[in-house]
Amino acid sequence: MSAFAGKKILVTGGSGFLGGPLIRTLVERGARPEDVSAPEHSRYDLRLPAACAEVVAGQDLVLHLAGNAGGIGWNRAHPGALFYDNAAMGIHLMEASRKAGVKKFVQIGTVCAYPFRPPRIPFREDDLWTGYPERTNAPYGMAKKMMLVMGQAYRQEYDFNAIYLLPVNLYGPRDHFFEPKKSHVIPALIQKFVEGRESGAPEITVWGSGYFEGTPVSREFLYVDDAAEAIALAAERYDESAPVNIGAGREVPINDLIAMVCEMTGYRGKVVRDLSKPDGQPRRCLDTSRAKEKLGFVARTPFEEGLRKTIAWYEQARHER
Repeated sequence: MSAFAGKKILVTGGSGFLGGPLIRTLVERGARPEDVSAPEHSRYDLRLPAACAEVVAGQDLVLHLAGNAGGIGWNRAHPGALFYDNAAMGIHLMEASRKAGVKKFVQIGTVCAYPFRPPRIPFREDDLWTGYPERTNAPYGMAKKMMLVMGQAYRQEYDFNAIYLLPVNLYGPRDHFFEPKKSHVIPALIQKFVEGRESGAPEITVWGSGYFEGTPVSREFLYVDDAAEAIALAAERYDESAPVNIGAGREVPINDLIAMVCEMTGYRGKVVRDLSKPDGQPRRCLDTSRAKEKLGFVARTPFEEGLRKTIAWYEQARHER
């Protein structure tokens, strides 16, 4: 029998980029559609204790995806809101879940919680406390990181089953393509290059140099459907206090990413670098051995394949708006 059969499941952020694929995955793995609820942001402000108490009532499993998040520009413009919104949502939702007798709470953290200069690449979960996060996303990263502390404290004092997952940069269909102020690097690049191709723009400007102290700036990217599978597996199989990295195990230099998006979108103009804009964290790559050992999770979508799917989705979606 499925671990989700007959259980009432709450997915915050269920209408979002990651929430949709996660709900689909839960149903594929045995949850009944009528037992999975996703509170609407317009109706429930999860920064408020009363709203949290209302949405968790009668739930067996809570998967907390909802958050205020965006790319480097969004983080630089809204550090206060990012800290408050994410801390308030997480704190009130976990406390309401504990009081309501929720059996399991799955907190989605962020790779932004890792130190600016971790002691090694790839990042291991034990490295989380070896330094302060990269400054442009530290308020967001620290707010999410506090949910690890809260979950471990609640496990110790109340025997509350809270687990914490650390996904790397996600990408895929339905990302923030149509909210450019919140876009992360992949949707921002795809939108720029497609629009540049369509308008015949002779050049496209991208942020940063692509290097930090002579080393290529890099990121690791995980396709959204793979992330949904990992979260579902953790909800089924993992009941420990230690955080778990969720990633694809491949580091992609940002300059290589730019070249791939340029080629896949068919843009033929010049790429210009705006050196006044930041590159963000120098490198991001996760050690995913714990996820493989504890969850049985290994990412299945090759990066080039996922990138082509994402571009194809955007090419169609922009004409349907």
